[in-house]
Amino acid sequence: MIWSLIKILVFIGVIAGLSLSASWMLDNGGGLRLTVSDWEFTLGPVQVLIAAFVLIVLLWVLLKLAGLLVAVLRFLNGDETALTRHFQRNRDRKGREAVSDAYLALASGEPKLALTRAEKARKLLDRSDMTTLLVAQAAEAAGERDKAEEAWKALLAQDRTRFVGIRGLMRQRLEQGDTVTALKLAEKAFALKPKHPETQDVLLKLQAETADWQGARQTLEAKRKQGTLPKAVFQRRDAILALQQARTVIEDDASIEAREAAIEANKLSPDLIPAAVMAARSYIAQGNTRHAARILRKAWEVQPHPDLAAAFAEIAPDETPRQRLQRFGPLTDVRADTPEAMMLKAELAIAAEEFPEARRAIGRLPFDHPTVRSLTIMAAIERGEGAEDAVVRGWLTRALTAPRGPQWCCDKCQTVHAQWTPICDQCGGFDTLSWREPADTAGPSATGTELLPLIVGGPEPRVVNPDPAAVDDPGTHKPAI
Repeated sequence: MIWSLIKILVFIGVIAGLSLSASWMLDNGGGLRLTVSDWEFTLGPVQVLIAAFVLIVLLWVLLKLAGLLVAVLRFLNGDETALTRHFQRNRDRKGREAVSDAYLALASGEPKLALTRAEKARKLLDRSDMTTLLVAQAAEAAGERDKAEEAWKALLAQDRTRFVGIRGLMRQRLEQGDTVTALKLAEKAFALKPKHPETQDVLLKLQAETADWQGARQTLEAKRKQGTLPKAVFQRRDAILALQQARTVIEDDASIEAREAAIEANKLSPDLIPAAVMAARSYIAQGNTRHAARILRKAWEVQPHPDLAAAFAEIAPDETPRQRLQRFGPLTDVRADTPEAMMLKAELAIAAEEFPEARRAIGRLPFDHPTVRSLTIMAAIERGEGAEDAVVRGWLTRALTAPRGPQWCCDKCQTVHAQWTPICDQCGGFDTLSWREPADTAGPSATGTELLPLIVGGPEPRVVNPDPAAVDDPGTHKPAI
């Protein structure tokens, strides 16, 4: 503001001086006499004014030429000038156009063109973060892995783009199957942004795949604190990780730690069948059979399962079949209408040679819902009651082509697993296995096995009277009335 005032005062002073000089010259009627060497010039008042004006114009032109010369010299020296700003504006305009073209090419499915335009934008624009990211994305889309990796690594140099660079390199390593390096990158990304949902999921999956159960539980706790997991889901998944941690301890022959970890896993999720089985066996090893039985009954109430029955049998391994049938009564009476409870009770009765009781226990399950297990149980019942070989053979023949019944199936890819695992072997899904019957995708077999019941002959259904006193004679094989 002071500089502007000074310029105004100087301008007013110059105008005032020129006005006074012109007035003085007009009043005196004189002129201006100039002598240069042998030349003498006499200028009138008007001529003096014109000469002064021309002199000022020439001085202005000389100053501008001098300024232009200085600007050119500064341009050649690399300093910013109006000329450099002009060229810079053109570069910025072309760079922005290249960025726009690159994004449009990516959106239209032309990755090669997008990469070309992105590289041009990186040369023109002084925005290394934006253009380098664009180059990395375009290179990935075009299949240029080396260029993409180089661009992702370049983003590591700046603090504001380091997370993006780590995430890009992590995704590359995952696509290449290098889980070891991907895990290290995921840990670094998690340290930079612990609340990033995708990073949490990737890190949790990699930790589970590499059996880092303690680290996976810490990552899961971070997801819980962020509020991205419902409480029930968190408890179940934490129980799964605790269960796997307990299994690792068992492999290391640390029995006390294994028992504690197994019991903790069961407390976190009582309905998790593998955790209930391991916790029950831990109590059995301690001699605490009452707690083991209580855990197994609680899990059985949620979902009857053969592994629970097997662990329940380990509570008293030396008992007779009849004693076992009696001890299992409170367990099989819970959820007695489920196929698992019906088949378990029938199997216990067969072991105790109580074949009529086994027939009553199995009911119409082999007819209404035939599976390999239920049909095999019926064959054992018929054999125990002295049925003809044709009848037994008929049941076994039907079992050849019957469904296998409930199994551990992945809810994501439908893969059947022989044993429960926290991670699906096929799709890598975490906590996706459930005990259920797989989808029926079977068609006619190449050997025509499904025609065997028609060739050999199927068993004749027998009507079971619910009254125990009206059970037919096992040797007659006639329907009870």
